[in-house]
Parts: sequence; C-alpha cells; structure tokens
Amino acid sequence: MPIIDTRNGPLEYVLTDGDQDLAPLVFLHGGLSCIAAWGRFPARLAAATGRRALVYSRHGNGGSGPDPLPRTPRYMHEHAHHVLPGLLDDLGLHRPVLVGHSDGASMALLYASVRPATAVVAMGPHMYFEEQNRLGIEAARASYEAGPLAKKMALVHDEPRTVFERWSEVWLSPGFRDWSIEDDLDVTAPVLMIQGDADEYGSLDQLDSVGRSVRGPVQRLVPEGCDHYPYLVCPELVIDTTRAFLAAHPATASAEAAR
Repeated sequence: MPIIDTRNGPLEYVLTDGDQDLAPLVFLHGGLSCIAAWGRFPARLAAATGRRALVYSRHGNGGSGPDPLPRTPRYMHEHAHHVLPGLLDDLGLHRPVLVGHSDGASMALLYASVRPATAVVAMGPHMYFEEQNRLGIEAARASYEAGPLAKKMALVHDEPRTVFERWSEVWLSPGFRDWSIEDDLDVTAPVLMIQGDADEYGSLDQLDSVGRSVRGPVQRLVPEGCDHYPYLVCPELVIDTTRAFLAAHPATASAEAAR
C-alpha cells in the first residue's frame, strides 16, 4: 500500500482515479477504523459517482506510523485544521467531497469550516458529548477486553490495543464531558447527514445539532434498524442517496480557481 511522508510521520493511503473535472472524494474513518475497515464502500461510491477517491489511515491507525501528537479532547480539531489540509495539499486535492464516519464525520465538518469543500457526507457525526456516547464506549471497552472487538481490530491495525486505548481513554476522560464542536462550525457547503436509528454511539439529537450549526443546504437520512455503521449495514442506500445528493449540488474541479 502506498505511503506518504507527512510532517507528523508516514500515512498509508489509496488514491484511485476518476473524472478530473469532478471534486474528489476524501474518506475520513472513525476512531477505531482505518483503510481496511471501510471494506469495498469507498471503491463502490467512487465508481457510482465517477470521482477520484482518497482513502487513508490516520496516524496510529491501520498501517500508518504512530501518532506523535498527544491525544487531547481537541484531537479532531487538530486533524481537521492541520493534518488533513497538509495531506490534501501534498496530494494536490482541492475542494473535496468529504465522506466522514463517526470521528471522521466530525473532522469533515470541522475541515469544511476552515477550508473550501464541495460537500460533506457525515455518517454518525459527533457534535457534542452525550450520555449515549459514554454508554456506547463502555460497551465497546467490555467487548474489547472480552475478546471479540480485539480480534476484529487485530485484523486491520498494526497496534490495535494502542488504537483502542487512545480513543476510549480520551472519550471517557473528565475533560471530554464538555466537548462540543457546535460553536466551531462555519459550513456553507451542502451537508448530507446519515445516522441509523439504532446507533449505539449517539442519539439522533446529534443530527438536529448539525442542522442547527451549518449554513448550507442540509439533507437527512435515518436508515431504520441501522447501527453506527450505515456504510456497512445498508451500503446501497447510502451510495444511492449520496450519488443523488451530489447530483443535486453539482460542483466541478474548475471551482478550484476560486480558492
């Protein structure tokens, strides 16, 4: 798998070809995920939309190098405002369609608040800390210690325990109880927000918060019986909805001239 050297260390990535006149898809994974954890979803969405697609593992996840930054409650801000812009500049990708899941959805919204973006697809976004976050992470910790989650993570991460502990410890820390990105967003790009009605990591109030906090067009999709992973549970629905959403809000790479 290709590796790109960044100021914070090496990142594994896959960049697939597509229509150069269309804004590229950039996939931002969740806290416990990486390139491999997306499965075939990025390739399928890229094929359905005809776009280039960048998929990468953040530092510390998958086969990327270790994360040199301390894990603080602002780690999503730090990646969205500093690490991701540098990566996209290095790869020559501008005004992306950001496809984020969980932590990655929050990062997508934060990035689109400080840099030009064509659109945001936010699956299971976290806007603020709520009790359901804590309950979901406590359940994940129990699953990890019992073995099932640890086995799954060992299939896709070089250092699975480090990934799990860095993620869970900051979310369960006292300093995270007041965490929120509601006042930090200034998104004018169109936003497609997707969350299963059985999401174990957050309530649908999170989507209400997205709707209140962004200024651009917003569309909402709530798949019935779906947990925190709509791109795995109902990929066809997500792909079809995203394709139609992007067609309804067209933008081309020529818009880069306005950067």
